[in-house]
Formats: sequence, structure tokens, C-alpha cells
Amino acid sequence: MEAVFAVVVLLFVLLMVLGAYATVKVVGAAKRSADRHITQARRTVEDHTLKVKSLVAPGAAGEVAQLRLKLRTSMRATQDTLQAAAAEDESIKESLALFERLSAHGHELDAELRRLEGEPDRATLAERLPGLRERTERITQSADSLRWAARDRARRFAEDDLESLSTQIGMEAGALRHWTTEEPPAGGQPAGGQTASGSGQVASGSGTGRSAAGSRPAAAPWPEAPAQSPTAGQTWPEEPAKAQEPEPERQRPAIAPSAPRPTYPWEKKRRPESTT
Repeated sequence: MEAVFAVVVLLFVLLMVLGAYATVKVVGAAKRSADRHITQARRTVEDHTLKVKSLVAPGAAGEVAQLRLKLRTSMRATQDTLQAAAAEDESIKESLALFERLSAHGHELDAELRRLEGEPDRATLAERLPGLRERTERITQSADSLRWAARDRARRFAEDDLESLSTQIGMEAGALRHWTTEEPPAGGQPAGGQTASGSGQVASGSGTGRSAAGSRPAAAPWPEAPAQSPTAGQTWPEEPAKAQEPEPERQRPAIAPSAPRPTYPWEKKRRPESTT
């Protein structure tokens, strides 16, 4: 009884542990999903705010917002492209590591531009604006270079694969249409020409034979066959062979017996021939 109770308690504890583990996993996944959606929503709001500031804010403040929007757009597009390509191509992981180092400079510049958006001293902001513009151009150019290189690599692989596939399909299509690849006749002449030339040769040969036959003496005629009856050439279908019973052997009389023919009791008496 104690063993059964211990087993029940152990199963209960095990189910509780499994339930707690599943609950933690579900809560963690929900939290990550919520954080991701919140981050995406915050990013969308910031992008729209920067677009509005770049169009509405005058002077240096509007240009700072425009630089920040350009930096964020370029870095985000490069990150998405490299992460998608790294899942299929191992060589992109090196480029992804370089982009991580570039992202550190990009985040630093973005934070500095965010602080300068609320700068009240417009003169100081205008003095620092050329340096900020140059840094933004260098970072965005590097990011664009990595992004377009990864896209060109993927497009090149796709073109090579498509070219190889087209070649294989062409070979397979030719193999399926094997009846269209017939070899030309020997001598390079069509069959009709051969027939025509052959018939010409036959005709010339027959003409030569007739002329030769006219010049040679006529052969001696063969003796005529003996006359046959009108029904000699006609044949009737043969009857199927019938099984014949063996007949008892009889001793035939000689044509000109020298002695009187002996008679036997089993022989029938010969009838005299009638003279009528």
C-alpha cells in the first residue's frame, strides 16, 4: 500500500513539474511575441514621426530628422537581407559579422542625432551638421554595398541554376523527340533521286537487253508437252486420311501358272465370266 501511495505522489509531482515548465515556456513565448510587436510598433511610429519632421521642421532640425530616417532605413534593409541570405549561404555569415560591427557605429550615430533633434542652439547644430552628414553617408554607403553584394550573389546563383536547368531540359526534350533526329541517307542524295536513277538504269538495261536479243540468233524451241486432258490441271482437295483396317493377305495367282493352281478351303469359288 505504501508503494502505491509513493508512486501516486511521484506521478503527481512529475505532472506538476511538467505543467510549470510548459507554463513558463508559453509565458516566455507570449512575452517575446509581445515585445517584438511593441518594438515593431514603436519603430513604425518613430519612422512616421521622422518623415513628418523632415517635411515640416525648418532648417537644421528637419535635416537631422532626414539623416536619421535615411540611416535607419538603410541599416534595417541591410540587416533583413543579410539575415535572410545567411540562412541559405554560409559565406554571408562573414558579411553579417562585419555588419554587426557597422551597426555599432550606426546606433551611436542614431543616438547622437536623436539628442540633436531637441537642441535649442541652432547655430551649434548647423556647425555640426556637415560632420553628421558625412558620417551618415559613410555608414549608409557601407551598408548599401553589403546589401547589394548579397543580392547580386543570390541573383547570380539563381541565374546559374536556371541556365543549368535549361540545358538539362533541352537535352531531355531532344531525347524525347528522338524520331526527329534521323540520319541523312548515304551519299547525300534523297531517296527519290536514288529511285529515279535506279529506274533509269533499269530502263537503259532493258533497252540494251532488247537490242542484244535482236542481234543474237533465236534459240531452238523446246519440244511441246504431251497433250493433257482438260481435267489434268484441276486438283480436288484431298480427303482426310482415314484409318484403314489391315486386310488379310491373299495369295495372288500367278500370271501364267505352270501347274494347276491349288485350292484352299477358305477361298471362295470363282464365278464363270459371262459372255453377254
